[in-house]
Amino acid sequence: MSDSFVRSAMLAQEPPPPGEKGAAAWIRRNLLATPKDIVLTLLAVAFLAWALPHAINWLFVQAVWTGPDRTFCATTVQGGIQPDGWSGACWAFVNAKFDQIIYGGYPIDERWRPTLVGILFVLLLVPMLIPSVPSKGLNAILLFIVLPIVSFFLLYGGFGLEIVETPRWGGLMVTLVLSFVGIAASFPLGILLALGRRSHMPVIRMVSVIFIEVVRGVPLITVLFMASVVLPLFLPAGWTVDKLLRAIVGVSIFASAYMAEVIRGGLQAIPKGQFEGADSLGLGYWQKMRLIILPQAIKLVIPGIVNTFIGMFKDTSLVSIISMYDLLGIVRFLFIDPNWATAVTPLTGLIFAGFVFWLFCFGMSRYSAFMERHLDTGHKR
Repeated sequence: MSDSFVRSAMLAQEPPPPGEKGAAAWIRRNLLATPKDIVLTLLAVAFLAWALPHAINWLFVQAVWTGPDRTFCATTVQGGIQPDGWSGACWAFVNAKFDQIIYGGYPIDERWRPTLVGILFVLLLVPMLIPSVPSKGLNAILLFIVLPIVSFFLLYGGFGLEIVETPRWGGLMVTLVLSFVGIAASFPLGILLALGRRSHMPVIRMVSVIFIEVVRGVPLITVLFMASVVLPLFLPAGWTVDKLLRAIVGVSIFASAYMAEVIRGGLQAIPKGQFEGADSLGLGYWQKMRLIILPQAIKLVIPGIVNTFIGMFKDTSLVSIISMYDLLGIVRFLFIDPNWATAVTPLTGLIFAGFVFWLFCFGMSRYSAFMERHLDTGHKR
C-alpha cells in the first residue's frame, strides 16, 4: 500500500477543523484532501467550465422549441448558414412527434386506454414503494396480478373496445410493458432457479445449472431472435404466437438467468447458523426459505437486483431486431420523416431518448439506495 494512499485515507478520516462543517468540510475531505485530489479537482472544474456553457447554449439558449417542420431547425440553407439562433437543438421535432414517441402507432382516438393503464400503474406502484403504507399483500395482488389482466384488455381491446393489434403498439408504452412484465416475471423465476441450483436433488440442480449457463452464455439479441424466428418453427401448422409475447418471454428468460446468480450470491452469504436455527424450529424447507433465509438474502443483494432491473430496462431497445419499435426504436424510425430531416434532428432525438432512459434508471437507483438505508438494521441498537 503506497504512502500517498495511506496519507489520503488518514486525511479523509480526520475531523474537520473547529468551526468548519457542512459543505466546506465535505469539500475539504473529498475534493481537497491531498495534492493529487486538488489537481484532479481543478482539472474537473476547468473541463466543466469549458463544456457546460457550450452544452447549455446548444441545448437551451439556441435551441428551437416550436415549429411545424424542418425549416425552423435547419442549420444550413442554400448559400450559407442559418442565423445563430437556429443552430441549437431541434426540440420542435420532439414536440411535434411527442405522441408517437409515447404511444407509437396506437390509434389517436384510443390513446386514452394506455393513458388510463399508466395512471392505474402509478396509483398502485406508489403505495407499494412506500414502506409505511399498509396492506402490502393486497397491493401486490392488484399490481402484479389484477393490473396485468386489466391492462391487457384495455390495451389490446375486447369487451366492446376496439381491437388494437400489438404491431401498432410502440414508443415508451412498449418499453414500459416489456420492462414491467420482464421484471415481474424474472424476479420469482430467478429465485426458483437460484434455489434449484443450490438444491440437493441432482436432477433439479442440473436442470437449473444448464438453464442458467446456457442463457447467460448467449447475448439477449440471440434470445430475442430465437423467440421471434425459431420458436414459430416448432409450433403446429396454423399456430402463431404474438410478437410482443415472444419478446416478453425472451426478455424474462434472459433476465431470470442473471437474477438467479444475484440471488444465489445472497443465499451463499447467509451464515450457516441461520439455516440451522430454522431447522431447529422445525420449519419446513419452503417455510425456512420464505420466512428466514430469502428475506435476508434479498436484502443483501438489493444493489445487484436493481442493477439487473436497470440493465433489462435498457436492453428492451434490442427488440428492434424483431421489428418492434420501443422508445429508442420509434425515435430512430421518425428520423426518416423528410419534413424533419436536418443535421441536428437525430442528435436531438437521441438525447431526448437517452434522457428518458436515464430518468427511469436513476429513479430505480435512488429507490434502491433508499431501501438499503431503510433495511439496514444490522448495526442498530
